[in-house]
Amino acid sequence: MKLQRLFSLTRQAIDDYQLIEDGDRIAIGISGGKDSLTLLYALQGLQKFYPKHFELEAVTVDLGYPGFDLEPIQELCKDLQVPYTVISTQIGRIVFEERKEQNPCALCAKLRKGAFNERIRELNCNKVAYAHHKDDVVETMMLSLMYEGRFHSFSPKTYLDRMDLTVIRPLIYVSESDVIGFRNKYQLPVAKSPCPADGYTRRQYVKDLLQQLNRENPGVKDRMFSAIVNGHLEDWPNPMGTDLAGSPQ
Repeated sequence: MKLQRLFSLTRQAIDDYQLIEDGDRIAIGISGGKDSLTLLYALQGLQKFYPKHFELEAVTVDLGYPGFDLEPIQELCKDLQVPYTVISTQIGRIVFEERKEQNPCALCAKLRKGAFNERIRELNCNKVAYAHHKDDVVETMMLSLMYEGRFHSFSPKTYLDRMDLTVIRPLIYVSESDVIGFRNKYQLPVAKSPCPADGYTRRQYVKDLLQQLNRENPGVKDRMFSAIVNGHLEDWPNPMGTDLAGSPQ
């Protein structure tokens, strides 16, 4: 995927769901993976010409696993002139060694978000940008259907009243295949997750299932995404000025 296409799809989501306003100070959650680094490029590029002025802070929660090298990401943020903060924690040890959780992802996510949200408030950020893309939206819907018995997925924009923070997801029109293409074209310095549970989760199972369904029924993921956009889900606003019969391809 070319940079211009990334900017176009990201801006369309921002405009459709009014994700950015003048004066926003936005923290980008940088996990080290391809998705968050793609989001970093997208917002840093849009910052140069988007009509509403906003500031960026890149933030990583280091879970304390050995061998998690963030130096290439630090260099990237320096090149892009985006301030970068690393939050050092021992969350990995707490989850896997002390608590020995049977469902480690839930506790890890809770501890990670707590550390992240506390720091970004110290950085005076009023918004958090997560790198959930189009495939993530569909996978979350499938997880909800299969394991919770409801039709639900996360919204493009969510207000967290306890923290007085707004979560935005500017990549929701970008497919994972586009993200992979962007990573390869621009040689993103991806930091591989050292988490022992990586690749062995319910989400990975659903991801693999959807890939099989899409191979057997080409376009099924796009149709599922359209169903979510058109489904008037709780907390999922209608896109501004967009024909609800379709969605960006």
